[in-house]
Amino acid sequence: MMNSIAAYGRSFGTLLGLALLCLLLWTLTPHFLTVSNLINVLQQTSIIAIVAVGMTFVIITAGIDLSVGSVIALSGVVLGSVLATGVPPLIAGAIALATGFLCGLANGLLISYGRLPAFIATLGMMSLARGLALMYTDGRPISGFSDTFRLVSTGEVLTVPFPVILMGIVYVTAHFVLKRTKLGRYTYAIGGNEEAVVLSGVNVRLYKTAVYGLCGMLCGVAAILLTARLNSAQPTAGIMYELDAIAATVIGGTSLMGGEGTIFGTLVGALLIGVLRNGLNLLGVSSFIQQIAIGSVIIIAVFVDMMLKKRSR
Repeated sequence: MMNSIAAYGRSFGTLLGLALLCLLLWTLTPHFLTVSNLINVLQQTSIIAIVAVGMTFVIITAGIDLSVGSVIALSGVVLGSVLATGVPPLIAGAIALATGFLCGLANGLLISYGRLPAFIATLGMMSLARGLALMYTDGRPISGFSDTFRLVSTGEVLTVPFPVILMGIVYVTAHFVLKRTKLGRYTYAIGGNEEAVVLSGVNVRLYKTAVYGLCGMLCGVAAILLTARLNSAQPTAGIMYELDAIAATVIGGTSLMGGEGTIFGTLVGALLIGVLRNGLNLLGVSSFIQQIAIGSVIIIAVFVDMMLKKRSR
């Protein structure tokens, strides 16, 4: 109970930080706090935010997934090649989701049943999936999709872009799963004390595998949005996405030690990164300095998490 309260406390602390950052950027540039720019921030953040949901589940189990960027690339090129043959977008999207899920499932099986450390298993998948994407396309992008498929990125409902709506659906669903289902309860329990969960008779291997499969499937969702936005499936897509997904999750209050974290916090963390990038772009700050800023925020977030852990003990 106390861990849950602490996690929400850190999430609201991040929310306060996001509000202060928005206020600072508003004073520095009048173009920031406009409806069009804020919608643009949400739309640009949606892909990383969706990937960060899967990363949240994984990190709560005290795991890590370094392969998400490569899985997005592989799912994207599979999606693009299927669309190029004239397959309806709905079926092609399902194939992309299945591709992401199978990659995540492979990670889960290697970690849960193969006893490989999560770092090693997902590092191997990062290289494997990227290599498959490059080999599958001979290193060339696949482009030129139908307007129907492009609606995934360009469509709106009451002026709200569809990617933003999809992001909201993913977050509401993930919150329900994490808080109201057996998978969610065991996700927290495994990260808190895996040995105790095993001794209680729970099939820990099954649930850990399911968590990595879920993360992979959400990479498939991200691949659909990214391919539609670019109107191109690129084997080099998703590079460094794992950094942003981990950053959003950790900044949002999810502990790298496992057992703690909230979906709300992850959303705030993703928005903070998106707002920071957007504000630095508006101010004309170099992309190199942006990387330094994001890296600094990650270090500070992890340092704060470690200090809070020590104090709670």
